[in-house]
Amino acid sequence: MGLAVTEKKVPGVDVRGFHLCQLRKTIKAEVEEQQQEEAEKEKPSEAGVEVLPREVRDLPGPLRTPRRKGHRECPLQVLKQKHPLQYRWVLWFFKNDRSRPWQDNLKPVTKFNTVEDFWAMYSNIKLASKLSSGCDYALFKEGIQPMWEDNRNKRGGRWLLSLAKQQRHIELDRLWLETLLCLLGESFEEYSKEVCGAVVNIRTKGDKIAVWTSEAEDQAGVLHIGHVYKERLGLSSKTIIGYQAHADTAAKSNSLAKNRFVV
Repeated sequence: MGLAVTEKKVPGVDVRGFHLCQLRKTIKAEVEEQQQEEAEKEKPSEAGVEVLPREVRDLPGPLRTPRRKGHRECPLQVLKQKHPLQYRWVLWFFKNDRSRPWQDNLKPVTKFNTVEDFWAMYSNIKLASKLSSGCDYALFKEGIQPMWEDNRNKRGGRWLLSLAKQQRHIELDRLWLETLLCLLGESFEEYSKEVCGAVVNIRTKGDKIAVWTSEAEDQAGVLHIGHVYKERLGLSSKTIIGYQAHADTAAKSNSLAKNRFVV
């Protein structure tokens, strides 16, 4: 599965095939490398840590991850020209602090609108599985905030995937990365315009991943997105994911809203 780009092509280069295939393999290799290092509890030596670029060093402390010696980079031919995505995206970070208003705990981290800048961002932040309980990552189209009250979200809802506690260090990072690639790659075809963003919630009782859409009443669009999303995640037919309208969720303060659709 590759990331979608606009139709600007480099002469003689199959952008959709060669370039994006290389990038996809690079990202996957990076995730596997980080997971392997954590499993082996290897601590990089001081000499093996490189200085981050200024824009990466300026990210909030909890999001930074030092680049390791031997860090995989995109192939040289990939770096020569950046490839634009269909939309500009904003990465948000939420850290729960009950002494502050909810909105004050939600901060935009960085924006990007090219394949290469997505890679630079992803490879220099913590994996979702390494965040503290009560923290969220959210990736939304520019101009849409990851909250129910946003005008683009008011009439929408979310496809929700709930994970067991033991899945955090086994499946969470893979599922979150696949979710991001679905969004950036316009995987939902003509209904991609209805996708607002995605959120991963890190919680003690079990983590959650959700894809937010703008129109809960568009049954055809909602179901198409749900079927494609489930297939791209590689979920078994026995695994059920449900779609909940934000209006229903907001009305249920202490319990989950009823699913309007399931796949």
